[in-house]
Amino acid sequence: MKKLLTFLFITCSLLSFSQNRKEIGSTFIKTLFIDKNIEKAHTSFDSSIAGHIPIEQLKAVMDQLQEQMGSIKQILEVNNEGDIYYYYTEFEKSKLDIQLTFNENNKLLGFFLVPHKTFEERDEKTTLRIKSDDIDLNGTLLVPTSDNKKRLVIFVHGSGASDRDETIGGNKPFKDIAEYLFNNGIASYRYDKRTYSNPETFNENSTVEQETINDAVNAANYFKNNTDFKGYQIIILGHSQGAYLMPKIAERAMASKYIFMAGNARPLQNLIIEQYEYIHNIDPAKLPADEVQKIKKQVALLNSSKFSLHTPASDLPLGQSAAYWKYLKDYNQLTEVKKIKAPMFFAQGGRDYQVTEKDFNLWKNELKNNKTAEFKFYPSLSHLFISGSGKPSPKDYEIKGKVDEEFLRDLTLFILK
Repeated sequence: MKKLLTFLFITCSLLSFSQNRKEIGSTFIKTLFIDKNIEKAHTSFDSSIAGHIPIEQLKAVMDQLQEQMGSIKQILEVNNEGDIYYYYTEFEKSKLDIQLTFNENNKLLGFFLVPHKTFEERDEKTTLRIKSDDIDLNGTLLVPTSDNKKRLVIFVHGSGASDRDETIGGNKPFKDIAEYLFNNGIASYRYDKRTYSNPETFNENSTVEQETINDAVNAANYFKNNTDFKGYQIIILGHSQGAYLMPKIAERAMASKYIFMAGNARPLQNLIIEQYEYIHNIDPAKLPADEVQKIKKQVALLNSSKFSLHTPASDLPLGQSAAYWKYLKDYNQLTEVKKIKAPMFFAQGGRDYQVTEKDFNLWKNELKNNKTAEFKFYPSLSHLFISGSGKPSPKDYEIKGKVDEEFLRDLTLFILK
């Protein structure tokens, strides 16, 4: 779930309010999610934004959440960065952070559900912020001090609100890859996706340009124009959505090489139906038949002549706006990828039910005459490029693992060619 509500974002750090804010946030969550007293919870919002989220709309959001997430079981921990508080919460069907933003009067300015943000200590020596349009990308830069091969890899996330490590459960695939590259003389930069660090910047007019493409291009340009990285090859690695959008990134980034990890070659909306049907078939309780029919109806509307920029987001797949889907409907990755002149490496896992061998073969067929495009299929790897066995399912992501070493070796060889 990328975004529930978009509110004004204000930063005003007042540490003296820390204890009060923690309690105020807990009370808000209890009132809204457990007591289901929408009217009382609504009074917690600052007047500047309360009018933009009527009580009726808040109730509709809560009904949707109840259906998707189930009831709250417990709050596992609470962390904060200045005015932003993260209530790591266990629901019946998932675990997420309820992210609340306070103003100087302890009124709420923001309310989002986001993937769990870990608050591990980061080495200041590897922390790097890069200006990208209206925000700073918060990232980690790893540069080998010895045996430096003068290659730098920039990581581009999959769909959803991802941190710099692309954390899913106990797995951190981007961190695994970056550390392996570092130990083999290859530098890297990975950053928190803006829908994770700054969800308020993503609104109904935003497309994947604002969500993913611009930030990847800006990161590449930063290193290309930085004298400290003169002589480096800049390489861009995209996973899932990042690979899907790689041809658009390449159009402006002009990198030395491109890496496609499990990128979909088919239209995203059609892939979503396949994913829903697959999950329903293996676990109908997790994804009921009516949810599958609902997504099919939404995709049918999106693919029909009735779809327009005025179509409500509530009638479209994933609750994304008409502007968002219009961009993707006009985008043909198989046509665009043929414009890339730099070497490309395509990797695909055989246990990936989100993006499958069908997509891998479409890329391969489209580029069959491109001698610089390499393709590698790994039968036992999941969407996260972690080895597993048995029938693939969402439960795989709950099992902690490491990115496969065979894939990492192949990736390193491609980068160093």
